[in-house]
Amino acid sequence: MPIGLGVVTPVVNLNPRLEPPEWERQGAIDDIVEVARAAEEAGYRWVSCPEHVCIPVALAAQRGGRYWDPAVTLAFVAARTSSIGLLTHVLVLGYHHPLEVLKRYGTLDAASGGRLILGVGVGTLRPEFEVLGVPYEDRGARADDAMAALRAGLGRSDPVHHGPFYAYDDVIVDPCAVERHVPIWVGGRTRRSLRRAVDLGDGWIPFGLELPALARLLADQELSARRARRESFEVVLAPEPPLDPLGESEHCIEVVRAYAKAGATTLAVRFVHRSRPHYLEQLNALSALVGTLD
Repeated sequence: MPIGLGVVTPVVNLNPRLEPPEWERQGAIDDIVEVARAAEEAGYRWVSCPEHVCIPVALAAQRGGRYWDPAVTLAFVAARTSSIGLLTHVLVLGYHHPLEVLKRYGTLDAASGGRLILGVGVGTLRPEFEVLGVPYEDRGARADDAMAALRAGLGRSDPVHHGPFYAYDDVIVDPCAVERHVPIWVGGRTRRSLRRAVDLGDGWIPFGLELPALARLLADQELSARRARRESFEVVLAPEPPLDPLGESEHCIEVVRAYAKAGATTLAVRFVHRSRPHYLEQLNALSALVGTLD
């Protein structure tokens, strides 16, 4: 079965490292929707939207300042598509009470007919935590409790959870997610994030790691044994640098095979592109290339 593909959606976030072209810097919701519709038609599994509430000015040159709100953006995309998955990549758990996530993203799941993929992360931007007035030092333990609360509450209008940081019962959250088992993928770049994904989630979607480091983490014997006990587990890896299937098709094939060999089940892809038409051509070209692989 060919490796799956998902889109790290352009426009929603401008990564300074990648020097986004003018069309993306000036992009609007119509551009996002056209990418999503083209990805759906080409067989991509999902489109994504990241989350940051605010970026300190001093860090904008490194992090980028633009982050479309994932709930609003993915809801708009859902209304203009019919089947493609809607991935938060990733929702910072410390910024939200679990009941807020259950209501907001459960509503998105219900409105979209069950297309939500909940990508979550612990968060690393201390100044953002401080501006928002949420705890930073114990964010890992809080994230674990939040994930347990989400797993217990997704797909239920009467969620119940009693944990060390979050506790509630006798409440109604309606609407709620369509299915009890909404996929939860964990972001991060450490062994701890992979363990969190294996123990509490349904997949791992790391960032900022080169292929050798990813391969070493995925080859970890203890975590490999834990993953082997799972009925299914997604490993979603992001090739770097962005792919150029039109200009370097053979290289793209080599990259796809290398990431699959390392353990990827799905690729989160970015493209070399200079305009929206060029981006869409690249998107279709990669889908066609991957469709030829064994």
